[in-house]
Amino acid sequence: MTDRPRPTAVALDIDGTLIDHDEGLSPAVVDAVRRTAAQVPVILATGRAWSTTKPVAERLGLPAGGFVVCSNGARTMRFPDGEVVDERTFDPTTVIASVRKYAPNARMAVEESDGTYLVTAPFPDGDLGRDARIRVVGDDELAPQPVTRLIIRDPDQSESDFVHLAERLGLHGVSYFVGWTAWLDIAPEGVDKSTGLKVALAQYDLDPSGLLAIGDGRNDIEMLTYAGLGIAMGAAPDEVKAAADEVTKSVQDDGAATILNRWF
Repeated sequence: MTDRPRPTAVALDIDGTLIDHDEGLSPAVVDAVRRTAAQVPVILATGRAWSTTKPVAERLGLPAGGFVVCSNGARTMRFPDGEVVDERTFDPTTVIASVRKYAPNARMAVEESDGTYLVTAPFPDGDLGRDARIRVVGDDELAPQPVTRLIIRDPDQSESDFVHLAERLGLHGVSYFVGWTAWLDIAPEGVDKSTGLKVALAQYDLDPSGLLAIGDGRNDIEMLTYAGLGIAMGAAPDEVKAAADEVTKSVQDDGAATILNRWF
């Protein structure tokens, strides 16, 4: 693999790729990302909101003037000022009604433009980010206007339960991603991380054939196949590994740094 040309840009998922589930970020990963970002554009591509993505970009020391792809591709932002370069939204009203029918105990959340989460009930600590701003509202107040994504969470259910829930909901006109826990992200139709990466690469006049992408989740599949070289983390689900060109070590073993250190 090292005989490949050096990538012209790098896209990195955050959770499970750079950061473990305890928000740990290893010095080896920070060092590798900083060296990479000094040579080519590094684009964070995450399901997180801008408000919880920006602190990670700051911890990594990413240079000003770059881009981050948030909300699973629905928002592309300029770092560090938060300028919205691209935004995709949808009306989640019918999905909210379906969730209440098929998963009456599920908690739901949407992101407001300022990064605040509106939630129907509190989420488990840290689920929406340690520093996330949260406001509890009723179902009828959750989405008075189009949103970038709808999050569905039920701590009492399993990951496989949510795979089946997605099937029962009969989701039409939207995209969806089942997370590593009982977590379901609903996005505008046709929107995924590759949507935002197309926008970001266009800002640099770069082609996706030169893009190196690293991720671990089902919401990374489109990003990994869009990139010229897609790398799955060692703990990724089988379908994610199948979509990748290669599998690296886990986040606990600094798999992302291992890949970046080949070229940078």
